Amino acid sequence: MTACDIDSHAQRVAALLDQGSVVVLTGAGLSTSCGIPDYRDHDGLWKRSRPIDHKDFLGSESTRRRYWARSFLGWPAVGQASPGRGHRALAQLESRQRIALLITQNVDGLHQKAGSRSVLELHGGLARVLCLACRQTWPRAAVQDWMSAANPRLAGAAASIAPDGDADVAEGLHVDFRIPECPDCGGMLKPDVVFFGDSVPRQRVSAAMAAIDAARGLLVVGSSLMVYSGFRFVEHAHQRGKPVMAINLGRTRADHLLAAKVQQDCDEFLQRLQIAA
Repeated sequence: MTACDIDSHAQRVAALLDQGSVVVLTGAGLSTSCGIPDYRDHDGLWKRSRPIDHKDFLGSESTRRRYWARSFLGWPAVGQASPGRGHRALAQLESRQRIALLITQNVDGLHQKAGSRSVLELHGGLARVLCLACRQTWPRAAVQDWMSAANPRLAGAAASIAPDGDADVAEGLHVDFRIPECPDCGGMLKPDVVFFGDSVPRQRVSAAMAAIDAARGLLVVGSSLMVYSGFRFVEHAHQRGKPVMAINLGRTRADHLLAAKVQQDCDEFLQRLQIAA
């Protein structure tokens, strides 16, 4: 793609947002600059093993111990992360009525920290923990304290940060990890996110589709769209005759459906766009 092509595509994205009432769909590429790794490479291929499977989490205590031990060490990187320039730019664009709804595939809560108000968390949020028995929700910060008290030997254990609040830790570290139970009913706790192999709740999908139907177009930011839970919205917008555009470094599953694609750093481009808006 030539510089002229890049400028042309950037102008189309800017023109779409200038009209207002745009739905934005964001992915992991927007949060990598905030210290949160992503799963896929420039070509949309897995860079590491797949995330935890929903059925495995429910059916295996060993899997749950492994998940929570790794998450215990990985959560601080997400919980303490600050939003990047791209998150803040999108919040500013929303405040100027350019964005009608922000659908995010991310579970890090950085859009809300940046000040965005119309946010639909497609895959849920790590800041909440759900009891699968009584459906009570608990702040992740509180659950982190419970795990810390129950597993004092893990304080300061070595770990390297992985996507979605996960961490790479020494083999076998999870074997005797003590998982907290729901304080209200003793039920199984699970982060309030959609695990791999699970389904996005229908009401979230319906709300996203309705917003796209009412919007002038759909803008994808920092997502390869390789997961169908996000790609379906591009298909829907395209079928409704809505322009679909993207800001993403690398290939996306929807390249053949895009009216414009800006292959630039999300933070850098969005900040320039917000200043010019």
